[in-house]
Amino acid sequence: MTRAFLFPGQGSQIIGMGKALADAFISAREVFQEVDDALSQKLSKVMWEGPESDLLLTENAQPAIMAASIAVVRVLEKEMGLNIAKHAQLVAGHSLGEYSALCAASAFSLADTARLLKTRGQAMQSAVPLGEGGMTVLIGVEIEAAEEVAKEAAAGGGTCVVANDNAPGQVVISGTLDALARAGEIAKARGIKRAFSLPVSAPFHCPLMQPAADRMAEALAAVTIRPLTVSVLANVTASQANDPETVRRLLVEQVTGRVRWRESIASLKGLGVDTTVEFGNKVLTGMVKRIDNDLATIALETTADLEVFGKAL
Repeated sequence: MTRAFLFPGQGSQIIGMGKALADAFISAREVFQEVDDALSQKLSKVMWEGPESDLLLTENAQPAIMAASIAVVRVLEKEMGLNIAKHAQLVAGHSLGEYSALCAASAFSLADTARLLKTRGQAMQSAVPLGEGGMTVLIGVEIEAAEEVAKEAAAGGGTCVVANDNAPGQVVISGTLDALARAGEIAKARGIKRAFSLPVSAPFHCPLMQPAADRMAEALAAVTIRPLTVSVLANVTASQANDPETVRRLLVEQVTGRVRWRESIASLKGLGVDTTVEFGNKVLTGMVKRIDNDLATIALETTADLEVFGKAL
């Protein structure tokens, strides 16, 4: 069994996330405490008690999702003998999940990862005034058709680009609200199955995020990126990276660049991977099955999931 360890992105947050793990394992509680301390904020209280409106804020959701994923990693490492370098061929994460993946691969300390994601969330939220940009999901469309829709919509004014190439039949576009509205009409006219707005307050992964990319360049320049224990499959290239300076550059590019998730998962077989393991959720596991049904999939959400996986290591 040759595994790729996967880490989910924004949208997977839910009140109560990580609570059962913290109740069961000291090593999980230590993760949440370390993140709280790094941020000088009781983020764990928001994660476990809400209000949901606070957890949904990008600046909270991003470090919260990372903390929940890394808690799973730490429990497996400390209680069940997980060794990332030994048990994974590579790591990958969807958007903010790439930071979780890099933390798991020891590129970033947990405290630095939490602070970077807090900054990233604030920077992405403030890059575009509220009510000017957003994201739209196109269902039942392949990437080439989605690119044509985005290009035609942008030709009428504003910004519209493919942001997330998630899986066959699921592409997310991002840009100004006027261009996205046109894209919805164009998609409908072309017989695309569905087009609906995502509940986000900013147009992530598009050129409008350049102010956030500039801010992240400054934040990442101030942080030590250590040698990775395993390579990361980078969002913006869908190829492996392990040089710290390359990782730093790609994380800046990721803010405005496309999340090439479909391409990333499609490349796994050629990299010798036969199994994916998702840490803290199962949203990516569903995508993996749609991209390459030959890959075996494991999703680690509950303490029971961890115990079963730990025994199989």
